[in-house]
Amino acid sequence: MRWNYTPVHAERVAELARQLGTNEIVAELLMRIGHVEPEPATRFLQPTLATLADPFLVAHLDAAVARLIRALERRENVIVLGDYDVDGVSSTTLLVDVLRRLGLQPRYVVPRRLEEGYGLTRVAIDRALEVAKPDLFVALDCGTNSHDEVTHLRSLGVDVIVVDHHRSKETPTFDALLINPHVHNVTDDHSWRHCCTVGLVFKLLHGLLKQLRAQNYPGVMDIRLRDYLDLVAMGTIADLVPLAGENRIFAKHGLHVLAATQRPGLRALMNVAGLKPENGLAPVDISFRLGPRINASGRLADASLSVDLLLSQDPAFCRTAAQQLDDLNKERQEIERQITEQAETYVEKQFAEACGFVLYDESWHPGVVGIVAGRISRKFNRPAIVLGNEGDLAKGSGRGVSGVNLVELLGGCQGMLESWGGHPMAVGVALRKARIEEFRAQFNDVIRARRGLDACEPVIELSGWLDGQQVTEKLMDELDQLHPFGQGNPEPIFGVRGLRLRSRPEIFKEQHFRFTAEDVRGRRLSGVAWKLADRLPPAGQPLELAVQLNWNFYAGRKSLQLELLDWRVA
Repeated sequence: MRWNYTPVHAERVAELARQLGTNEIVAELLMRIGHVEPEPATRFLQPTLATLADPFLVAHLDAAVARLIRALERRENVIVLGDYDVDGVSSTTLLVDVLRRLGLQPRYVVPRRLEEGYGLTRVAIDRALEVAKPDLFVALDCGTNSHDEVTHLRSLGVDVIVVDHHRSKETPTFDALLINPHVHNVTDDHSWRHCCTVGLVFKLLHGLLKQLRAQNYPGVMDIRLRDYLDLVAMGTIADLVPLAGENRIFAKHGLHVLAATQRPGLRALMNVAGLKPENGLAPVDISFRLGPRINASGRLADASLSVDLLLSQDPAFCRTAAQQLDDLNKERQEIERQITEQAETYVEKQFAEACGFVLYDESWHPGVVGIVAGRISRKFNRPAIVLGNEGDLAKGSGRGVSGVNLVELLGGCQGMLESWGGHPMAVGVALRKARIEEFRAQFNDVIRARRGLDACEPVIELSGWLDGQQVTEKLMDELDQLHPFGQGNPEPIFGVRGLRLRSRPEIFKEQHFRFTAEDVRGRRLSGVAWKLADRLPPAGQPLELAVQLNWNFYAGRKSLQLELLDWRVA
């Protein structure tokens, strides 16, 4: 594995550190993500809710607010259809909950993945309309590319609002109010440009409440949107959108709200996930604990269970529903484990030299292939598309890696795809099975053309070099200013020099190991390495370690821990 390190101008780093009153390590990390001037760097380090932009800057949001106010005044019949992933579920929960508090009783529908497919499909619409035809239909986290489906709703006399953040394949021409910054607000100078759907729903409701407060609408003063940031943080972090601009504000403040949430459903879900919110929550807790459980019902059953859980105030129901989601997640994990093992074998035996992977097996469950794609892309540091069987089609999901835009890659292959869509780090794909080989070849050609000759070599991008003596709890406290880490603000990977292992690492669960390192003064540092037990570093020799720095919470104590990603003899 190759380690990359691109030095940053030392004098500029020192000057920025002086201007911000921080250390040079933090200043270097800020410069690496584009904050080279004191003012934007300060806004990044101190994201405040007061700096959220005027919601009415978002195209068509004013018209959508006016349409919702009309629905409130006339007590109209409203249906909310949200996609079945965490962004869709949290968006649906947020909109339905606030509209209920304002006096409406919207019905909500979540597509049944295995029966109705992705997003705003005709069969999902037909099920939504079985009870009664609505006056207003709101599609969340889907609909940008659903021209025929929106046209069908309009032909029935139903008004349509679409709130979505997926890229459009062509300019939407349907008769609906579309809130999507990637379609209408196309410049990069908006702090909310990369909001996922739940962030856009938050802005829609921000605009709605502003208007209603101006009208002194009954009950509106009792609603604090800040209390809904737990939902916004979950969708924002789980959907892999850049944690910059308003997304950073939503994530940073939302994690604090989530840790103290009073929602019975979220408390029950955190309990079955083994989370201890009193220690604080990090993005990984959403990505690997809460998110997968919310997703599990949509992947294997009916995602409306997750919305029911998040909306419920009944503790007994919440405990039962959270346990159901946990059971579904365990089932999902076993299916995923089997598919991941097969997918890794395919890569190692057939596609080891590929720049990106297109993997397919007739037996793979289409509901979990996105998770498998994420595991494959992380393990091999290459874009991965994993496909399962769905009738005449191979359908699945893709996950990207840093520096690779999956939407652009698929744009170079779209002639052989039946359908595709998503955003730079996560996409959905469908194609005829007969075209898989052709797609695989084209996908690799596009990656190679865009990334160059080193496209296939796994790389660790180092954020900086540290001497072992610099790795301290004081440094960790200073790095905490940069949290939360995520897309657009990656968790730093440091190269650390001046360490030796005291003794042979301790292997556990056959795949992982723990170790204790010493710096030149004999100070000890504890560490862990995941799935590296087949490659143990030697004891007693000077080493260079590629690590991430974490807090480890155990038995009521907090301590610094190195998470080893790679090593080499100094």
